Amino acid sequence: MAQQQVGTTIDEGELTRRLAALTLEQKVRLVTGADAWSLSPEPAVGLRRLVMSDGPAGVRGETWDERQPSANVPAPTALAATWDEALVGRLGGLLAFEARRKGIDVLLAPTVNMHRSPYAGRHFECFSEDPLLTARMGAAYIRGLQDGGVAATVKHFVANDSETERMTLDARVDERTLREVYLAPFEAIVRDAGVWAVMAAYNAVNGFTMTESPLLRQVLHAEWGFDGVTMSDWFATRSTVAAANAGLDLVIPGPQGPWGEALVAAVHNGLVAEATVDDKVLRLLRLAARVGALDGLPPVPQPATYDDAAVAAQLRHAAAAGFVLAHNRNGALPLTRTELRRVTVLGPNAEHARTLGGGSATVCPPYTISPLEGLRTALRGTTEVTYAVGVQPHTRTPIARAPWLRLPDGTGVGVRVSFLAADGTVLAGETRTAGSYTWLGSFGPAVPAHAVTRIQVHTRIRAIEPGAYEVGCSGIGRFDLAIDGSPAFDATLELPPEADMMTAMTAPPQRTHTVHLDGGEDVEVILTHHLEAASESAPPGVFTSFQVNLQPPRQTDEADLERAVALARDADVAVVVVGTNEEVESEGFDRSSLALPGRQDELVRRVAAVNPRTIVVVNSGAPVLLPWADDVAAILLAWFPGQEFGNALADVLLGLVEPGGRLPTTWPDTEHALPSTQPTDGALRYDEGLHVGYRRYRAGAPAPRYPFGHGLGYTTWDYLSIDAPTSVDPDRDVDITVHLRNSGRRPGREVVQVYLRRPGSAIERPARWLAGFTAISATPGEEVTATVRLTTRAFQHWDTTDGRWSLEPGTFHLDVGSSAGAVRLTADLTVHTPSEPA
Repeated sequence: MAQQQVGTTIDEGELTRRLAALTLEQKVRLVTGADAWSLSPEPAVGLRRLVMSDGPAGVRGETWDERQPSANVPAPTALAATWDEALVGRLGGLLAFEARRKGIDVLLAPTVNMHRSPYAGRHFECFSEDPLLTARMGAAYIRGLQDGGVAATVKHFVANDSETERMTLDARVDERTLREVYLAPFEAIVRDAGVWAVMAAYNAVNGFTMTESPLLRQVLHAEWGFDGVTMSDWFATRSTVAAANAGLDLVIPGPQGPWGEALVAAVHNGLVAEATVDDKVLRLLRLAARVGALDGLPPVPQPATYDDAAVAAQLRHAAAAGFVLAHNRNGALPLTRTELRRVTVLGPNAEHARTLGGGSATVCPPYTISPLEGLRTALRGTTEVTYAVGVQPHTRTPIARAPWLRLPDGTGVGVRVSFLAADGTVLAGETRTAGSYTWLGSFGPAVPAHAVTRIQVHTRIRAIEPGAYEVGCSGIGRFDLAIDGSPAFDATLELPPEADMMTAMTAPPQRTHTVHLDGGEDVEVILTHHLEAASESAPPGVFTSFQVNLQPPRQTDEADLERAVALARDADVAVVVVGTNEEVESEGFDRSSLALPGRQDELVRRVAAVNPRTIVVVNSGAPVLLPWADDVAAILLAWFPGQEFGNALADVLLGLVEPGGRLPTTWPDTEHALPSTQPTDGALRYDEGLHVGYRRYRAGAPAPRYPFGHGLGYTTWDYLSIDAPTSVDPDRDVDITVHLRNSGRRPGREVVQVYLRRPGSAIERPARWLAGFTAISATPGEEVTATVRLTTRAFQHWDTTDGRWSLEPGTFHLDVGSSAGAVRLTADLTVHTPSEPA
């Protein structure tokens, strides 16, 4: 079957025998979950503890802690921008290694929800606006991961495409759009990649909350033949009977929640059949067998191993492969090292870049190479590299970090965290180097969570320069702050009633106090978080997250801008790194604007006015408006590219590597007529239907800034000819061949994209839709042939009358080119009905 583990045979009879050894109570304990991240071990069937972890940009493990770092791979938008299944598959293999290194069996990734709207806060965590590209990238990720014996979890099933009211909204999607756009990636991944787990979303679809949706049994199980585990998103299960009968297999986190004893009682009362529970447990045992969590079964495949150098090399290559060169006036890039006397690096994301998005996708990388560091390293010894922040787009006080944080005894960078009992006894303590703290499930194996009433952070703030230092905290509940033994504040911080629970981690309320320090002076800071005040609103079990915040002295915005302009005027090249930040792009909320935060647009304009060789690097997970695009020499879209950002950026800017990316999502020029993420009366209507992303750009619609599939390399390509059959059998895939020539002076890679159109169709269709793609490479002057396979599904539509995939026979137009907006070759292809001769 599609879900069969590569190289391993699952003995279904043995799983059934083990199931028969369990009592009802033991079965329900398994499907209820043990804690935030695991299933209970069950010695009666040889099941060890089975452990899960977030997430899409790296394997965080069970702790949210910089002391247990994780390789930070590029975010899914960056991976999809590679249009490179082999590369994504190799990263899946790396994630399998990371998972096993951390004792993880099930990775809660990938996310294959759609880029329905660029406003979506979790846009960076999803691959694309196109279902075919999403499916192929997601399948490659899953194969790479599962070939290493680690389960993937495709999520969030389904139509969880925005964050506003995501726990409760009802996505209203017509049946054909649901099938052709939103369910399509899940279907391909279940049928073709054989994913082992699916996560049901928070939201409802067409009146049914997803943990109770008929789509679980009727489509996922019965129609697609999924034999894996369907788990809830965290705290997404709202009922006992309805969720159990709908096809949900696992409630997470546990053991609290609507199942447990309530599910046992429902079985005894005849509301849920025990056979239904048996099916859930059998699926869990099957998953356990696949990941090697059941004793006495054949060993599962193990992932390849990596040393630190191999991890760095793979992540550096992957980041560059996803960079999209959107604009390159007169060949401004690549830069020639020998012509560079002075380069200035400017912008708020230049020194402290974003490598991943906020929320459950967060990991703590072992290091992060910023653009400034990467360019200084690459140009050391030949070119002076200057730096200025230019603008300060944050409205929140930043999380405290080195070099300002010092241990209480002054011996080095860091803080001391202590867990206190009600009488002040220190139950345990730990030394940390970061200013952000999150505990999910427990405070650690040595800390009795029930006895902890306060968490205390003890540190010293050392002034690097004289001035006003803003010191404080972010979080939910009661906090008191003492500075050099004197009380600064005692306050209870609360979220607004409508806030998402993730906001407690990504954008909690803040309280600060200003301290004036001389250069070199330091002060003792003790922040105490009182857990009693937070316990009533917290989910069951440990759920604690807060930060120490610090804003060092800063200049005015105008002074920062003037400093940046002065450096740009005196430089051969100005590299301006702009982007979003955690305040505007994160899980838990949607964006209200596509504009860059703060005065970043003004920074770009003023720098470009004094330096014609202004290169702009856009560090965002989703599209932003680029009102200055025609005024700068080059624009490189970097996404959230992982821990090797700066090194990869230097490779691309200096021409050591070609920017390999092509847009996985349309980059709009304005905010006019974009799909909304804001529900009305609890319902979010997908009124655009099939016309998502590039599919909406028909005659008369405003043109995008950059079309889907767009991306420039460092060479040029001639599309010479296309070979395609004039007619095809509808029951067979069809291959077409495209002949190209590298007409530039450098070797390069081209992504050949094939779109279909059906003007005059008897049914509603998008203006065009992606039907297939492949990538080729060639040296200067070399002619190559690209073969693109179009599957039968590319020609089909969902027939809502008959409830099946159907084919409208007749002529389809093939558009071949380098993007949805750059058609280079065309051909016609006639598809016959099965009864007609081909």
